[in-house]
Amino acid sequence: MREQEIVEVLRVENPEFQQLEQEHRALESRLSELESKHFLKPEEEMEIKLIKKQKLAKKDKMAMLIRQYKKTVLQN
Repeated sequence: MREQEIVEVLRVENPEFQQLEQEHRALESRLSELESKHFLKPEEEMEIKLIKKQKLAKKDKMAMLIRQYKKTVLQN
């Protein structure tokens, strides 16, 4: 099973994966909004750093769920 197929299955069957994906998209949207500004306040620069860390954490968690799914599929 290819990774994209696993992602599609998780999008349908796994509420945690769905939530992580939704939160990741919201963070991406906010990041784009901030990065489109010509000048950033110091608080906005800090927010960008925080958003990037949060996005990475969510991406890592989604990757972990994908690996877990692959492992269970291969065991069966």
